[in-house]
Amino acid sequence: MFSAALLKCLRLKPLRFYSPLWGISKVHGVHFPVLQLHTTNSTMQFSQEDFEKAKEQVNLLQDEPSDDIKLKLYALYKQATVGSCNIPKPSMLDFVNKAKWDAWNSLGSMTQDNARQSYIELVSSLVPAEPSPVNEIPPGSKSIYETLEVTTKDNITKIMLNRPKRKNAISVKMYNEIMKALEEAANDDSTITVLTGNGDYYCSGNDLSNFTQISPGGIEESAKNSAALLKKFVQHFIDFPKPLIAVVNGPAVGISVTLLGLFDIVYATDQATFHTPFSNLGQSPEGCSSYTFPKIMGLTKATEMLLFNKKLTAAEACSQGLVAEVFPDSTFQKEVWARLKAYANLPKKTLAISKQLIRNMEKEKLYEVNSQECECLMERWLSEECMQAVMSFMQKKSKL
Repeated sequence: MFSAALLKCLRLKPLRFYSPLWGISKVHGVHFPVLQLHTTNSTMQFSQEDFEKAKEQVNLLQDEPSDDIKLKLYALYKQATVGSCNIPKPSMLDFVNKAKWDAWNSLGSMTQDNARQSYIELVSSLVPAEPSPVNEIPPGSKSIYETLEVTTKDNITKIMLNRPKRKNAISVKMYNEIMKALEEAANDDSTITVLTGNGDYYCSGNDLSNFTQISPGGIEESAKNSAALLKKFVQHFIDFPKPLIAVVNGPAVGISVTLLGLFDIVYATDQATFHTPFSNLGQSPEGCSSYTFPKIMGLTKATEMLLFNKKLTAAEACSQGLVAEVFPDSTFQKEVWARLKAYANLPKKTLAISKQLIRNMEKEKLYEVNSQECECLMERWLSEECMQAVMSFMQKKSKL
């Protein structure tokens, strides 16, 4: 989940890229106005007051901007407050500071007034035109979630990953919220629980910002804490008492794929793909996949996927037993949810008892595998090999 060796190189959280205030707890579900800019009829002019308001607005954004936008905001802020880039170019291995330096240096001799104007315009474009409702709980939901949409209807609890602009990448916040949602679903009156994604992706795996979070005790403590979080997260799926169904609405990567062996049924659109690129990142399998995947698809097919990064199409995943059925994308939602509603009308206690009969025999084995995988990953995150692999990946990504 988190490469502690990479943290040693970065030493910086990306949320501090572009605002001196960013890093303070973000405010969610609040009313805030679109920037009121002071202008003249002849030319667009922005005051220092507008600039200060823009800095404040950055911390009120409900949706975290993309990395490209963060870098632009950082560069414009530095140009507006300092002027042209005046610091030495960082080492190529200092990836974060190198990216920030490149962004600032690319502005050349842009005047501070023009940089301030561009900064204000960019922030203004990120602010929603209408205020968001305050602490509004969706119908059928018991709690407020920042990264999920959780509803209960027709005897079905639906947990929807809700970061579509980030391809539903799993942040630390989302890890904790998924566990909370599963705990609530385990104890509510629903018959079945469904996990799906909002937007074009089911889930793109771990959010890269996870790689930059350093515990006060240093990189070793970070690795230990990350392994403990992952172990607890996977155990929630092992222990879930009701039928748990994945509705894979698009591409799935990493942890979102490896967990599928712990679901009772997996349905997928024909546009879905399944990718576990652990070796590319110097890491090892998790989610009990080192045990469930060979059992589901056979040793050689599992090896192709878990060791050699083979990406499966939905049809391939179905033929190998990871997916129960594939539906045309045009009718996917309609067909799947009609079927799920029929399942949800079956006797609730009978389904739960039957699941336990099927699953309980191997629970102890899954606990053991989960522990071994997390121990192995903790070692990987602290390794030089993992650091180099992740750095290489991030450098390639920055050039796209």
